[in-house]
Order: sequence, then structure tokens, then C-alpha cells
Amino acid sequence: MNIRHKHTKEVNMNINDLKKEQIKLAKKVVLKDDYEEITYIGGVDQAFLDNKVISGVVVMEMKTLKIVEKKYAVVEAPMQYIPGFLSYREGPAIVEAITKLDQRPEMLLVDGNGILHPRRIGLASHVGILLDIPTIGVAKKISMGEIKDGKIMDEGRVLGIELKTKEYSKPIYISQGHRVSLKSCEKIVKQVSVEGHKMPEPLHEAHKYVNKVRKKLMSKKDAQKNRKENKEKEHTRRDKEE
Repeated sequence: MNIRHKHTKEVNMNINDLKKEQIKLAKKVVLKDDYEEITYIGGVDQAFLDNKVISGVVVMEMKTLKIVEKKYAVVEAPMQYIPGFLSYREGPAIVEAITKLDQRPEMLLVDGNGILHPRRIGLASHVGILLDIPTIGVAKKISMGEIKDGKIMDEGRVLGIELKTKEYSKPIYISQGHRVSLKSCEKIVKQVSVEGHKMPEPLHEAHKYVNKVRKKLMSKKDAQKNRKENKEKEHTRRDKEE
């Protein structure tokens, strides 16, 4: 049996269980301000290499946006990408990267949605619950709801806002993750946004950092491959000489 097909089949068999778990977790999401004064704010983004998820987190001073710490984690992808279940693919790597930090931020921006999700438990919300940390979801696109006067609506409920952060660029979409109100989400994202950058600065820097890590890991992998090929060539040459 094709391994990829087998994996897909096994994952699909568990989708209903994952849905049930998401519905339970969604009830734990806190949608009001429940955090101390923000001294440090973090941003986390993911990149991929083969079947591995690389999560990079950057922590900055809230007032100055000075970077104080960077950490990353590389985790084997637990499952393939399935819409609505991103947290099960990227979540483990995010949790591992955050737990490596010496300076834990009081607020974490996540490249993904919060409650702007079919079961109200997107990546930002799920991670917030797992780490018990206030989170805000910041996405570059939306796949549900409709926008009315800058608000993202679904079933008569406001699940997020549309925010224009860079001239001539498409807007970003902000949603509550965990332990923060929508009003505070907007205020915080605006506060850490820099002119000329589409994404708020913690996520802008996290994106640069995780892709730099990915490039470094790719170079290391290529170097190992070249060493192996050169070693094989050397063995072949010696065999011929003998």
C-alpha cells in the first residue's frame, strides 16, 4: 500500500475525533482581556522542510520593538495539511519553540486564525490554550465569513476584523486567540505595526527568522548530501585503483 495514501486514510478516520476535541477546546477559549501589562510581545511563524515543521518565535520589547530573544524548533509533521486542523500539524512545533524561551512574552501573535474558524478554535486559540498564554490570530486571508464595514461576520457574530496596514497591499485579518478582547487585539496589532510592513513587526521578524533557519538547515542538509556523495565517489575511485 502507498504510505502516503495509508497515512491519509488513517488521518481521515480520526477527523471526527479531532472535531469533537476542537469543540471541547473551544469552550475553554477566553474572549475577554485576561493578561498583565505587556512588557514583551512575541510572534511565531512556521516554515517547512521535507516532512518537518520549523517553528520560529521572536520576542520583542513592547515599547521599543527591540528583539530580545529568538528560538526555533524542528518537529516531524504529525499529519498532512487538512483545512480546519492546522493546529494539529503546526501546534507541536510552536509549543516546543515557545517552551525554549527564557523570556516568555505576555502576548503572542500567531500567523493564523483564532476564533475565525468553523469550530471557533483556530491555530492561535488552540496554541493559547495549550500554553495558557494570551494570543492574537493574524492571517493574510480568510476562508469563511463575510466582511461588513471592516468586521468579519459569521452566523450573526463578529469573529474578527479586517485591517489595512500597508498602502497598496491587501489587508490582514485579526481575530481573538485566547485571553484577549477583539478591541485589544486591534489596539495591540496597530501598536506593533511598522510603516512599510504588511504584518505586525513580531510576525514580520518571525517570518524572516524562520525562513533564515530553514535556509540554514537546507544548506546543512545539502552539505551532508555532498559529503556522502564525495565519500561514495572516493570509495569507487579506490576500488578501481585496487
